[in-house]
Amino acid sequence: MKISCTSTMIPGNSLTEKAEKLKNWGYDGIGVFVEYEDWNEELHQEILKLEERTGIVPCEFAFGDRLYGHLMDEDMEVRRKSREMYKLAALVSGEIGAVTELEYAYGPQTPLPLFHPYAKMSSAQEEAFLEMYRELAGPLRGTRGRMLLEGINRYESPYLNSLKDCKDLVDKLGDANAGLLADFFHMSIEEADVSESLRYGGTSICHVHLGENNRLLPGRGSVNWKKGLDTLREIGYDGFLSLECSTCGDPEKTLPETVNYLRNLMV
Repeated sequence: MKISCTSTMIPGNSLTEKAEKLKNWGYDGIGVFVEYEDWNEELHQEILKLEERTGIVPCEFAFGDRLYGHLMDEDMEVRRKSREMYKLAALVSGEIGAVTELEYAYGPQTPLPLFHPYAKMSSAQEEAFLEMYRELAGPLRGTRGRMLLEGINRYESPYLNSLKDCKDLVDKLGDANAGLLADFFHMSIEEADVSESLRYGGTSICHVHLGENNRLLPGRGSVNWKKGLDTLREIGYDGFLSLECSTCGDPEKTLPETVNYLRNLMV
């Protein structure tokens, strides 16, 4: 397994500078998160040449924007714009052989689902979601890129909170460029047994986000990382483990510490 870090966590004035720091600290990849309004051809070219210049693999690509998480929005114009943004992310991911992700919806849930987790979509909602998923994955056809479904906890998304629900839907999709993104933070909330959920996800898991139950760096919460990483090895996972969490202070200090912590657990 390889270790990467989300670009927004790393100090630096450019993606190249950030990637060079990761290389010096012992990382293998970088998850590139870009503000949609900042996207331009210069940044595009930097990403395309990033691995060649730095030796760090851009293993994940996603846009950040107010449109994020509005793929199924009731406002059809918002929905259209959101889907166009996600399709552009898919196009870039296909160019660099990276993963990108989607979810049913993203944002604070009102009212909070305090006692009724794992809401199920209606058959009509599910079919509409599958149709949308196929549309968004279109730019990835014939590439190594993947459009992954990420389970999001019940407080941030109304459906597809558990890895099992995501796996069952991806199986219905039957698309070679689809798969699962397993996020330890969300799993720490939703899964009764993280290892059993990872086993259920199996070979459909194509990318992993690392974050403690408190959204801090691994080793600063209550997640059993040794057990989780051992389970990933057991199911044959050999992809990226990507930090997506708080830096817990000075990243120049905590990010090198964290990669060493994870390497020691992987021995």
